[in-house]
Amino acid sequence: MEITNIHDANLLQLVESALAGKEVILGEKGKPLVKMVALEQKQMKKKRQPGGSWKGKIKISEDFDQEDEEIIKMFEEES
Repeated sequence: MEITNIHDANLLQLVESALAGKEVILGEKGKPLVKMVALEQKQMKKKRQPGGSWKGKIKISEDFDQEDEEIIKMFEEES
């Protein structure tokens, strides 16, 4: 068992070693503190919402993008 001193550790190299399947142990004064292991691919995948998950849950009005003269006047008055 090889222990890498935590103060001398290069995180990128250690992560690459763990991903390659090597045992990575960080320690201090020769005593092991932490063991790094790669996650299985199944654990790393995020659960995604299936496409169209909002279908039927919201309704957009036909005139949602039409200008409202009253609101336009409010903005013009504040200028």
